[in-house]
Amino acid sequence: MTLILGITGLMAAGKGTAAKYIKEKYGVSTYTFSTMLGDALDRFYLERSRDNFIKISEAIRGTFGEDVMARTMAKDVEKDDNKIIVIEGVRRMADIEYLKKMPGFILVEIFADIKTRFERLKKRSEKSDDAVKTFAQFEADHQRSTELSTVEVAKYASVRIDNNGDLPKLYKQLENFIGNR
Repeated sequence: MTLILGITGLMAAGKGTAAKYIKEKYGVSTYTFSTMLGDALDRFYLERSRDNFIKISEAIRGTFGEDVMARTMAKDVEKDDNKIIVIEGVRRMADIEYLKKMPGFILVEIFADIKTRFERLKKRSEKSDDAVKTFAQFEADHQRSTELSTVEVAKYASVRIDNNGDLPKLYKQLENFIGNR
Protein backbone atom coordinates (compact mmCIF):
# COMPACT_ATOMS: atom_id res chain seq x y z
CA MET A 1 0.00 0.00 0.00
CA THR A 2 1.16 3.51 -0.76
CA LEU A 3 1.98 5.73 2.22
CA ILE A 4 0.44 9.17 1.67
CA LEU A 5 1.75 11.77 4.10
CA GLY A 6 -0.36 14.90 4.37
CA ILE A 7 1.76 17.57 6.00
CA THR A 8 0.11 20.40 7.92
CA GLY A 9 1.45 23.16 10.13
CA LEU A 10 1.37 26.90 10.62
CA MET A 11 3.36 29.16 8.32
CA ALA A 12 7.13 28.65 8.49
CA ALA A 13 6.80 25.62 10.77
CA GLY A 14 8.92 23.57 8.37
CA LYS A 15 6.41 21.80 6.12
CA GLY A 16 8.46 22.48 2.99
CA THR A 17 11.72 21.57 4.68
CA ALA A 18 10.25 18.26 5.85
CA ALA A 19 8.78 17.49 2.42
CA LYS A 20 12.05 18.33 0.67
CA TYR A 21 14.06 16.12 3.03
CA ILE A 22 11.67 13.17 2.64
CA LYS A 23 11.81 13.58 -1.15
CA GLU A 24 15.63 13.65 -1.20
CA LYS A 25 16.11 10.87 1.36
CA TYR A 26 13.51 8.41 0.05
CA GLY A 27 13.01 9.47 -3.58
CA VAL A 28 9.30 10.07 -3.05
CA SER A 29 6.80 12.15 -4.98
CA THR A 30 5.73 15.46 -3.47
CA TYR A 31 2.73 17.63 -4.18
CA THR A 32 1.84 21.01 -2.71
CA PHE A 33 -1.37 22.95 -2.60
CA SER A 34 0.63 26.15 -3.08
CA THR A 35 2.01 24.87 -6.42
CA MET A 36 -1.40 24.94 -8.05
CA LEU A 37 -2.10 28.35 -6.52
CA GLY A 38 1.29 29.68 -7.61
CA ASP A 39 0.65 28.40 -11.13
CA ALA A 40 -2.59 30.39 -11.23
CA LEU A 41 -0.92 33.53 -9.86
CA ASP A 42 1.86 33.23 -12.44
CA ARG A 43 -0.62 32.70 -15.26
CA PHE A 44 -2.38 35.95 -14.34
CA TYR A 45 0.95 37.78 -13.78
CA LEU A 46 0.10 38.44 -10.14
CA GLU A 47 2.68 38.87 -7.41
CA ARG A 48 3.41 35.75 -5.33
CA SER A 49 2.58 37.50 -2.06
CA ARG A 50 1.02 35.69 0.90
CA ASP A 51 -2.05 37.90 0.47
CA ASN A 52 -2.48 36.85 -3.16
CA PHE A 53 -2.04 33.16 -2.33
CA ILE A 54 -4.80 33.45 0.26
CA LYS A 55 -7.09 35.46 -2.02
CA ILE A 56 -6.80 33.07 -4.94
CA SER A 57 -7.31 30.07 -2.66
CA GLU A 58 -10.44 31.63 -1.17
CA ALA A 59 -11.75 32.57 -4.64
CA ILE A 60 -11.21 29.10 -6.07
CA ARG A 61 -12.64 27.30 -3.05
CA GLY A 62 -15.53 29.75 -2.78
CA THR A 63 -16.48 29.27 -6.42
CA PHE A 64 -15.81 25.57 -6.95
CA GLY A 65 -16.21 24.16 -3.43
CA GLU A 66 -14.02 23.87 -0.35
CA ASP A 67 -12.74 20.47 -1.46
CA VAL A 68 -11.84 21.37 -5.07
CA MET A 69 -8.11 21.52 -4.37
CA ALA A 70 -8.17 18.28 -2.37
CA ARG A 71 -10.03 16.58 -5.24
CA THR A 72 -7.39 17.87 -7.66
CA MET A 73 -4.61 16.66 -5.37
CA ALA A 74 -6.24 13.24 -5.04
CA LYS A 75 -6.44 12.90 -8.84
CA ASP A 76 -2.73 13.73 -9.09
CA VAL A 77 -1.87 11.20 -6.37
CA GLU A 78 -4.01 8.46 -7.98
CA LYS A 79 -1.85 8.70 -11.12
CA ASP A 80 1.37 8.35 -9.10
CA ASP A 81 2.74 4.84 -8.50
CA ASN A 82 5.38 5.86 -5.94
CA LYS A 83 5.26 3.92 -2.65
CA ILE A 84 5.51 7.12 -0.57
CA ILE A 85 3.80 10.36 -1.52
CA VAL A 86 3.97 13.65 0.36
CA ILE A 87 1.19 16.23 0.14
CA GLU A 88 2.44 19.46 1.62
CA GLY A 89 0.25 22.27 2.90
CA VAL A 90 -2.92 20.56 4.08
CA ARG A 91 -4.74 23.54 5.61
CA ARG A 92 -8.50 23.05 5.38
CA MET A 93 -10.92 20.61 6.97
CA ALA A 94 -12.31 19.88 3.49
CA ASP A 95 -8.79 18.79 2.51
CA ILE A 96 -8.50 16.13 5.19
CA GLU A 97 -12.13 15.06 4.85
CA TYR A 98 -11.40 14.21 1.23
CA LEU A 99 -7.80 12.99 1.54
CA LYS A 100 -8.39 10.72 4.55
CA LYS A 101 -10.57 8.55 2.30
CA MET A 102 -7.44 7.59 0.38
CA PRO A 103 -5.91 4.30 1.59
CA GLY A 104 -2.58 4.92 3.31
CA PHE A 105 -3.24 8.58 4.18
CA ILE A 106 -1.67 9.87 7.41
CA LEU A 107 -1.86 13.49 8.55
CA VAL A 108 1.42 14.77 10.00
CA GLU A 109 1.75 18.08 11.85
CA ILE A 110 5.06 19.96 11.80
CA PHE A 111 5.13 22.52 14.59
CA ALA A 112 7.44 25.19 16.02
CA ASP A 113 6.95 28.17 18.31
CA ILE A 114 5.96 31.53 16.85
CA LYS A 115 9.31 33.30 17.33
CA THR A 116 11.21 30.47 15.64
CA ARG A 117 8.75 30.49 12.75
CA PHE A 118 9.00 34.27 12.36
CA GLU A 119 12.80 34.14 12.11
CA ARG A 120 12.60 31.33 9.56
CA LEU A 121 10.00 33.19 7.51
CA LYS A 122 12.16 36.30 7.27
CA LYS A 123 15.27 34.31 6.42
CA ARG A 124 13.74 32.20 3.66
CA SER A 125 11.64 35.00 2.07
CA GLU A 126 9.51 32.46 0.20
CA LYS A 127 6.70 34.94 -0.48
CA SER A 128 7.48 38.34 -1.95
CA ASP A 129 6.52 40.20 1.24
CA ASP A 130 8.18 37.91 3.82
CA ALA A 131 11.53 39.72 4.14
CA VAL A 132 9.94 43.01 5.18
CA LYS A 133 7.25 41.56 7.44
CA THR A 134 7.20 42.77 11.05
CA PHE A 135 6.46 40.48 13.98
CA ALA A 136 3.13 42.31 14.48
CA GLN A 137 2.20 41.62 10.85
CA PHE A 138 3.26 38.00 11.27
CA GLU A 139 1.02 37.70 14.33
CA ALA A 140 -1.84 39.33 12.39
CA ASP A 141 -1.36 36.77 9.61
CA HIS A 142 -2.34 34.11 12.15
CA GLN A 143 -5.88 35.52 12.04
CA ARG A 144 -6.17 34.85 8.29
CA SER A 145 -8.35 31.97 7.11
CA THR A 146 -5.43 29.72 6.18
CA GLU A 147 -3.81 29.84 9.61
CA LEU A 148 -7.07 29.60 11.56
CA SER A 149 -8.11 26.53 9.59
CA THR A 150 -4.65 24.98 9.99
CA VAL A 151 -5.02 25.08 13.78
CA GLU A 152 -8.23 23.06 13.45
CA VAL A 153 -6.75 20.63 10.89
CA ALA A 154 -3.71 19.98 13.09
CA LYS A 155 -5.97 18.54 15.79
CA TYR A 156 -6.54 15.57 13.48
CA ALA A 157 -2.87 14.79 12.94
CA SER A 158 -1.89 11.31 14.05
CA VAL A 159 1.80 12.27 14.05
CA ARG A 160 3.35 15.44 15.47
CA ILE A 161 6.91 16.47 14.57
CA ASP A 162 8.64 19.10 16.76
CA ASN A 163 10.65 21.48 14.58
CA ASN A 164 11.91 23.85 17.26
CA GLY A 165 15.41 22.45 17.00
CA ASP A 166 17.98 22.18 14.24
CA LEU A 167 17.72 20.29 10.96
CA PRO A 168 19.38 17.06 12.18
CA LYS A 169 16.76 16.86 14.95
CA LEU A 170 13.95 17.32 12.42
CA TYR A 171 15.45 14.78 10.04
CA LYS A 172 15.87 12.19 12.81
CA GLN A 173 12.19 12.47 13.76
CA LEU A 174 11.14 12.09 10.12
CA GLU A 175 13.39 9.07 9.65
CA ASN A 176 12.08 7.43 12.83
CA PHE A 177 8.49 7.96 11.72
CA ILE A 178 8.94 6.72 8.15
CA GLY A 179 11.22 3.87 9.21
CA ASN A 180 8.48 2.54 11.48
CA ARG A 181 5.98 2.27 8.60
